[in-house]
Amino acid sequence: MDNRLICLCGPTASGKTALAVTLAKMLDTEIISADSMQVYRYLDIGTAKPTLAEREGVPHHLIDVCEPDESFSVARYVELADGAAADILRRGMVPIVAGGTGLYMNALIECAAFSGNETDEAVREKYRLMAREQGNDAVHACLARVDPESAGNLHPNNLKRVIRALEVYEQTGITIGELNRKNKRPAPKYDALMIGVCPADRQVLYERIDRRVDQMLEQGLLEETRRLLEAGRLTGTAAQAIGYKELTAYLHGEATLAACTELLKRRSRNYAKRQLTWLKKDDRIHWIYYNKGEELRFLLQETTKYLQKHGVQ
Repeated sequence: MDNRLICLCGPTASGKTALAVTLAKMLDTEIISADSMQVYRYLDIGTAKPTLAEREGVPHHLIDVCEPDESFSVARYVELADGAAADILRRGMVPIVAGGTGLYMNALIECAAFSGNETDEAVREKYRLMAREQGNDAVHACLARVDPESAGNLHPNNLKRVIRALEVYEQTGITIGELNRKNKRPAPKYDALMIGVCPADRQVLYERIDRRVDQMLEQGLLEETRRLLEAGRLTGTAAQAIGYKELTAYLHGEATLAACTELLKRRSRNYAKRQLTWLKKDDRIHWIYYNKGEELRFLLQETTKYLQKHGVQ
């Protein structure tokens, strides 16, 4: 069985979704999402989940696979995405993996044997309480003392992953990086053709992000957030999704809609910066930069050219 994957990555609002769908139709294949928030049901507009119309009949996997209050790990993603990829390959197609969560994409390519995945709620609650009382920096400082490598790679506000790294250390006595290296396969399971897409001008990306936020609000993001809150579905990791936590402040009467919208745009731009920082570290990625007005036409042309060069027709 072939083990080829086409991986489309890039920051939020860079044009991955439209490119993936158009490419999937050309190649007669299916898409596996690599987005850590699109796995949650009901979180539709705020996660930029492609609508049925936008999917244009192309099957999408790893979207709407768990409840908002359900725990969803990288290991669980690998289990489901690996199963989807194997099934698509068995049917003679090359899967397209598309999304901005580099951690998920890499985990699928490697199919590392994860361990130390037992949840220790006592440890988690200890550090959550510390974050509430002393701030995220205090928790990050604890990680820096025992695992400088992970602390250097994680922002203090990425509290979930900071706590996860501390949890692994307290469970196993070794750092999460050591654990992953120890459990890493001798070679990646999949042969991935990795393509990154992004505007050449960073300002164009930020304009696209701001425009997307405006479109989300026009499409009913505020109403979606209200429904989720009223149904008690904005809990756990889902509650941290950019788009919902900002508007929650408005719905609770804590800030104006204009202020919350501006905060949402700023956090989305900052998230795009973090995505690019992560992705730029991976020298396997072939980057395609486009100018304003070129978008899909140019991306499709350059992507097709790159894939044909590597034997994908």
